[in-house]
Amino acid sequence: MNNVQIDDAYLVREYMQGNEQALSQLINRHQHRIYSFIYSKVFDKDIAEDVFQDTFIKVINTLKRGKYNEEGKFLPWVMRIAHNLVIDHFRKNKRMPKFDNSGDFNIFSVLSDGDLNVETQIIKDQIESDVQELIKELPEDQLEVLTMRIYKDMSFKEISERTGVSINTALGRMRYALINLRKIIEKRNIILTN
Repeated sequence: MNNVQIDDAYLVREYMQGNEQALSQLINRHQHRIYSFIYSKVFDKDIAEDVFQDTFIKVINTLKRGKYNEEGKFLPWVMRIAHNLVIDHFRKNKRMPKFDNSGDFNIFSVLSDGDLNVETQIIKDQIESDVQELIKELPEDQLEVLTMRIYKDMSFKEISERTGVSINTALGRMRYALINLRKIIEKRNIILTN
């Protein structure tokens, strides 16, 4: 067990020094355990994948800013992040999300609500149409990852294999796609809620 912690700490240092492959190794090593933990709390494949994605976006951002300081305790640190994001998920209103330009807003959660009445279905259809128009303005690499993730329901591992980039790069492209989408929505003052 101690050997795994040393390996994790080494990979974290490598990643923080610019070795993108080191993060892919960490994700591959721990993804099953982290995903299983998240799924055991939310009992929904789509939500679990979203929380898993958000967890690693937060991990990447923290490591890139050099704010990680729990050397040798990578997995417990990531599990804490995942746990906090699960709690955030349950705190959120389960109805149509309001666009507040916060970092956790996910436009596509609007599109996955199964309990819709006729009025809400019409709104959902309009939002989906608006979103499909907006995403066409994204750079090609971001559009590709976003389309594979949201509309083709591919995992980041599958996206990585299909596009020939690291999982970290695929996660980054998805993150930037969402950031750019928020900017387009804000610039045009578009409302994506009922």
